[in-house]
Amino acid sequence: MMTDTAKHEKLTQELRRGILVLAALSQLKSAKYGYALIEELSDKGLEIDQGTLYPLLRRLEDQGLLESEWNVEGSRPRRYYKISQAGEELLQVLTDDWLTLVEVMKKLLLIDKE
Repeated sequence: MMTDTAKHEKLTQELRRGILVLAALSQLKSAKYGYALIEELSDKGLEIDQGTLYPLLRRLEDQGLLESEWNVEGSRPRRYYKISQAGEELLQVLTDDWLTLVEVMKKLLLIDKE
């Protein structure tokens, strides 16, 4: 049987998984390599591990939402990702959806007492 802490962690992980696409797309308006994106998200309060981020980036690129290119200058080659035009369009739709959901949840949780 799962402990309360384990249940909480599992449900929190499920909630966070749903926002990772929106979070990644929102931070890739300028080209970044994976580790820099991990650091940027972390600095803004969203922890994500490499084992989650890199498959997500590859999937978003396969879906045409990101573009990437290799940069071989510097100490080692790095793949830089940037949002595509299709990704920009989807980002706007997802942002609108997210903001609507936030308003609904405020009402459901009685946070917005209008």
